[in-house]
Amino acid sequence: MSLSAVTTDKAPLPVGPYSQAIKAGNLVFVSGCIPLAPGAATVTAVGIKEQAKQALANLKAVVEASGSSVDKIAKTLVFLQNMSEFAEMNEVYSEFFGAHKPARSAVEVAKLPLGVLFEIECVAVLE
Repeated sequence: MSLSAVTTDKAPLPVGPYSQAIKAGNLVFVSGCIPLAPGAATVTAVGIKEQAKQALANLKAVVEASGSSVDKIAKTLVFLQNMSEFAEMNEVYSEFFGAHKPARSAVEVAKLPLGVLFEIECVAVLE
């Protein structure tokens, strides 16, 4: 099976030794997306809702650059700096995915890159 990297300037470029996503067979593994606006050096989104919206927009850009789409996301993993913000995050998440409901895990972590409140990664299907 061949692996190929996915890159788009419609989402923040990696800040380390990793790819925005990797295509492996008919799957796309998207790296963690944080609420850094494409081309920005700092996070400007304030609060969990704004940060979740920006990170999800970044996720969508990478998924679409891979040739897949949001409705073909099979699994997500959400990282929250504070689980007490789960309900607010879930509102944004629900609006983003609509009727599509991928499998999901959500965990609270001590710290996230750049001090953000929200990060999300996913696995999507190519067809």
